Amino acid sequence: MCGIVGYVGRQTALKVVIDGLRRLEYRGYDSAGVALVSDGELFTERRAGKLANLDAALADAEPPQSMTGIGHTRWATHGAPTDRNAHPHVGRQGRVALVHNGIIENFAALRTKLEAAGHELDSDTDTEVAARLLEAEVAAGADLTEAMQDVCRQLEGAFTLVAVSVDDPDRVVAARRNSPLVVGLGRGENFLASDVAAFIEHTRDALELGQDQVVTITPDKVAVSDFHGNPAEGKPFHVDWDIAAAEKSGYDYFMLKEIEEQPKAIADTLLGRLTETGRLQLDEMRLSDDELRAIDKIIIIACGTAFHAGLVAKYAIEHWTRIPCEVELSSEFRYRDPIIDRDTMVIAISQSGETMDTLMALRHARQQRAKVLAISNSNGSTIPRESDAVLYTHAGPEIAVASTKAFLTQIVACHLIALYLAQVRGTKYGDEITEIVGQLEQIPAAVTEVLAALEPVRELAREMGEARLVLFLGRHVGYPVALEGALKLKELAYIHAEGFAAGELKHGPIALIDQGTPVFVVVPPKGRGSLHDKMISSIQEVRARGARTIILAEQGDDKVLPYADQLIALPKVPTLMQPLVATVPLQAFSCEMAMVKGLDVDQPRNLAKSVTVE
Repeated sequence: MCGIVGYVGRQTALKVVIDGLRRLEYRGYDSAGVALVSDGELFTERRAGKLANLDAALADAEPPQSMTGIGHTRWATHGAPTDRNAHPHVGRQGRVALVHNGIIENFAALRTKLEAAGHELDSDTDTEVAARLLEAEVAAGADLTEAMQDVCRQLEGAFTLVAVSVDDPDRVVAARRNSPLVVGLGRGENFLASDVAAFIEHTRDALELGQDQVVTITPDKVAVSDFHGNPAEGKPFHVDWDIAAAEKSGYDYFMLKEIEEQPKAIADTLLGRLTETGRLQLDEMRLSDDELRAIDKIIIIACGTAFHAGLVAKYAIEHWTRIPCEVELSSEFRYRDPIIDRDTMVIAISQSGETMDTLMALRHARQQRAKVLAISNSNGSTIPRESDAVLYTHAGPEIAVASTKAFLTQIVACHLIALYLAQVRGTKYGDEITEIVGQLEQIPAAVTEVLAALEPVRELAREMGEARLVLFLGRHVGYPVALEGALKLKELAYIHAEGFAAGELKHGPIALIDQGTPVFVVVPPKGRGSLHDKMISSIQEVRARGARTIILAEQGDDKVLPYADQLIALPKVPTLMQPLVATVPLQAFSCEMAMVKGLDVDQPRNLAKSVTVE
């Protein structure tokens, strides 16, 4: 979850590192720090809180000129977010500095061993243990690369480590196990980072690293090895977006920009999916048609917002393919002894491609010989690399912690996978698939229509700024939309919000309704017949108990008008695509509510964008 940057080259390292950290602050903002190597000395500065606190400290510290440096933004795991626990951590003699993302699971035993050897550790972190071990190896005569290899063999858990040493002033060494790390390839300079956004200003050429690998960068060379020192290779790739995509472009918050980018993100995700012969294609498919025809069960694994995308996908997959589909929280999946075999397909959804819970669930599925298909927004990330097939969403960088465009493109990707399976298995004719893809291609225009009519939703948020409880109701694909609407309000406005399947109201949740309780209701399209009528009955039930009803219904649905205190009209789209338009007003409402309360929309408290620890 933490953000890491490393640089060696011809530029001023501090500027490169700080600029990179600024683009990675969404990964963690409990503290930040840098380390520079200059003239045989190690300079470090670190501060609790957001990056601005580090900027202020550096302005007073007069850091030395250096062309080698590392930096870190922290999401706290071991130890409170304080100055002493901020990264980088240094060795006993202050000759080595190290930053870390992840959790070192055996740190307690290693710490005890170090303390027995006379070390007095200065922090509460697991990271400092690695820094002390690394410096000890260097002091014993190993170069920084050899020292990193040796230390990694001693560590258990998931980690990215990046280090510099005064004994190797033109070298930055890093290692990864179950944690994100990518190399940026420049001319006379090279970069390391948790995310390509950190160095996109300087290069769009990158190298993805494999599991349990160490990488050494100098200004003119990149060398990769395994933890035992054996030569290894990374996989080159090119980033297809530039720095402009990672900037706010005049918006006050990244989230506002990303909400507005959703039509383009959907269109880009759909682009090029149909071949000249009218057949669907995925990005990477390493499964044969015979293997896909043998699939008799699908399990979707995901966390948070991606889990809600999976809940929507279940309806499309079962409707179009007739394959039973389950949706599981990744964090629970492998602990319940799931029934999976070689005829099971597991679909892993992760925006970052590094979500640790999902990665561990994926690996469990592969151990059981299941087929795995990944949906991700991050080329070169771990989950796509370890899957049998991949469909990349093309949402571009999503910087705000609360997901918007990634969610919509995940739904689109799930629909494409459902249609691809229907194509292979023959449950849909080619012209039917082409027609549905055509309907999906109309969604960007529908979302644009929603975006143009959001001011009443924002005004509603401003009016409801003091609300303490907000409920969301839905049925069918509207139920995941209700869950997502509630999650956004919790994440951004720190309000108690709950999403329910409307049919479950009378089984308990209706007790929450009091006079004036705001209730958002996602109404199925009129064509859903009895389901539509049952939703109107649910609206009447909450109104009878004093609820204030905010109704999301398709344009022309006059039957809901008598029961709506506020109506949010949605463009008419097919039922399975309604979440793509119904979610957008709920995103805007939560965002505006946070702004009304004076909260940081892009960096909500206690959260980070990419959850890379279990």
